[in-house]
Amino acid sequence: MTRSYFLSFLLCSSVMSFIGCDSLPGKPTLEDRWVASNEIMDFKTLYGQNCAACHGQDGLHGAALSLNDPLFLAIVNKEVLTDTISKGVSGTSMPAFSLSSGGTLTNKQIESLVNGMMSNWGQPGQFNGVTLPPYSIQTATADGSGPGDVARGAAAFNTFCAQCHGNDGKGGKAGSVVNVDYLGLVSDQGLRTIVIVGRPDLGKPDWRKNISGQPMTAQEISDVVAWLASHRSTAAGRQGGNP
Repeated sequence: MTRSYFLSFLLCSSVMSFIGCDSLPGKPTLEDRWVASNEIMDFKTLYGQNCAACHGQDGLHGAALSLNDPLFLAIVNKEVLTDTISKGVSGTSMPAFSLSSGGTLTNKQIESLVNGMMSNWGQPGQFNGVTLPPYSIQTATADGSGPGDVARGAAAFNTFCAQCHGNDGKGGKAGSVVNVDYLGLVSDQGLRTIVIVGRPDLGKPDWRKNISGQPMTAQEISDVVAWLASHRSTAAGRQGGNP
């Protein structure tokens, strides 16, 4: 056996051994192999592990606000979503997920979640020509409407919301929205978001559809939120916050 033939034989044997070992029965495929938790970047995996329990599979029908909602994703921006996921919402059941805030996700993973929500569930073109209400009360005030007024809010609630929730907000065709246990779990910003975007997965209309042809103004939205928040007990009070 010549030297060159021997070296070729060794090379072929090594290649065959490598191929044979890599295809041993029971060896996991690349897709099935263990990946460190901080290296997971797939949106569906990250969402399923961290968000689905509250916001529902595919972003719908969860106990918390639906994230698979083009309107919500049209009024909120990436910075707010990133900040909310990273830091959570103090006083509510929304925890902080970033490592720097005591959570388990890296900044890159949070970026993957935000980009995944926007690209999979956002439909910005659907709202071309629609004047969207300001997402936050701070933005609303900057745009010219004043802070919410409780007395005006009672009148606006009676106009836009009482047909489902009752004149006192304690329930009718739909449930109570002044229950202190509920109000103790949702922030003022959360109330505002729901008034604007509704809960399409539960049949609650957005700010345009409570009364046909009469969308709520930015001021009326702020006023209704102020009226709702006024029913929150001090002990259960939750102020500000996202989403």
